[in-house]
Amino acid sequence: MTDALTSFRPLLLALVLAAATPVLTAQTRPPRTGDFIVAVVNQELVTASELEARMGRVYQEAARTKATLPPTDVLRRQVLDALIDERVQLTYARDMGPRVDEAEVDRAVINVAVQNQLTPAQLRERLRAEGMDYGRFRNNVRDQLITERVREREVLGRIKVSDAEVDAYIEKRRAEAGGAAEYNIAQILVTVREGADAAEVAQRRARAESAQARVRAGEAFEAVARELSEDPNRAQGGALGLRTADRLPDVFVEAVKGLQAGEVAPALLRTGAGFHLLKLVDKRAPDAFRVPQTLVRHILLRVSPQLTQEAAQRRLTEFKRRIESGSATFEQLARENSEDGSAPQGGDLGWASPGTFVPEFEQAMNALPLNGLSDPVVSRFGVHLLQVLDRRQVSMEPKQQRELARNALREEKFDDAYAEWLAELRARAYVEIREAP
Repeated sequence: MTDALTSFRPLLLALVLAAATPVLTAQTRPPRTGDFIVAVVNQELVTASELEARMGRVYQEAARTKATLPPTDVLRRQVLDALIDERVQLTYARDMGPRVDEAEVDRAVINVAVQNQLTPAQLRERLRAEGMDYGRFRNNVRDQLITERVREREVLGRIKVSDAEVDAYIEKRRAEAGGAAEYNIAQILVTVREGADAAEVAQRRARAESAQARVRAGEAFEAVARELSEDPNRAQGGALGLRTADRLPDVFVEAVKGLQAGEVAPALLRTGAGFHLLKLVDKRAPDAFRVPQTLVRHILLRVSPQLTQEAAQRRLTEFKRRIESGSATFEQLARENSEDGSAPQGGDLGWASPGTFVPEFEQAMNALPLNGLSDPVVSRFGVHLLQVLDRRQVSMEPKQQRELARNALREEKFDDAYAEWLAELRARAYVEIREAP
C-alpha cells in the first residue's frame, strides 16, 4: 500500500492563529490603548493584545456552540493560565524538541489549507485578511509541530500499561459486546413416532446407530445425512445454519458444548422427535474485535506550479465522465495518469482499516456506495478520484487485539499523565504575572 496517504495529526488553522491574531467581536472588550505585557514565561512574553485576541476567539466559539461562559474576570484568568501553559511547553519544546525541516512545515501548511477547504493561494489571502505575515504563520506552524511531538514523546513515555491491564481490557470489551455464541450444528435425525412400541423404538435406534457407525468409519457426515436423515435440512447435509444458543434446543447446545468445530458428538441424543447424531460444524463467540475494511482505488494528481488544484479537479472530472461512459477504464487511467505508487496496480490501495488514510480521503471513501465514483477529492497530497470496490468486516488477530487494547489504555491514561507533566514543567518554569499599568 502507498505511504502517501498515511494519516498524521491534522493542524487546524484556528490553532495556529489563536495565539497570535487579534480578533474582536461585539462581546469582546476593546483592547486598552497601547499594548503591554501581562506575563513573562521563561524567555517568552504574553501580551495584553494576545490575551484579548484569545478571549475574542473563546467568545466566538461560545456563540457558535451556544456554550455558557464564566464571568469575564474568571474567564480572563483561565485564558491567561492556558496561554502560560502553552508558553511553558513551547519553551521546553524549543530546547528539547526535534528539528522540524522545511519540507515538514510545507506538508503541515498544506494540511492547514485542506482542513479549512482552502487552496494554498486562498490560505495566503486568508492570512493577509487576518493580519498575519506568512513567515510568521509558518513559524507558528513549526512551533505547533515541535510542541505536539515533544508533548506526545514526554507524556507517552510516562504511561505504563501492563499485560494484566491489557487482559482485563480485552475481557471487559468482550463482556460489553454481549450476545450469545453462535453454533452451526448438523444433525442426522431418525424419527420415532409418538406412541411407538419397544420393538419399533429398537428398530429406529438401530437405524441411527448404523448412521453413527458409518460416520465413525470415515464416511462424510453430510453424505450419510443426505441418505438416512429424516430432517428437513438433509439436503444441506443436516446443517441448521448459524444460530445463537437461545434459538437452539438446550439439549443440542449441551451435547456439542465441549466439541471443537468439525467433531461429532460421541453419543446419540434421544428426544421426543427421535434419535439425533450431532456434529458441530462451526462455533463463533461474540466478537468484540471486528473492524470494517474497505477495498479502494484512486487516481492521484499532485498540485504543482504546472498543475493548479482547479486544473487537477477539472482533469479528474473528465476522467470520471470517461469511466462512466465506458470510453476508458479506471485501471487504464490510473496506470497512465496517477502520481502515486499504486499506479502500476491500477490505483488499487488494497484493504484498508479505519485510520489508514488521512481524514479528508477517508471521509470521502466512507460516503461512497460500492463501485461508485467520487467527485474530485482534495487532500494534503493532491486531488483524488476514488472508487470503492468492496467492504467487509474482519476479526482482528490476537496480536492486533492486544495492540488496540494497549493503545486504548494509553489514551485513557493520557490526560492524567499530561496534567502531571505540565505541572512539573510549570513548577520548574519562571512565570511572572504583571498587573496592568
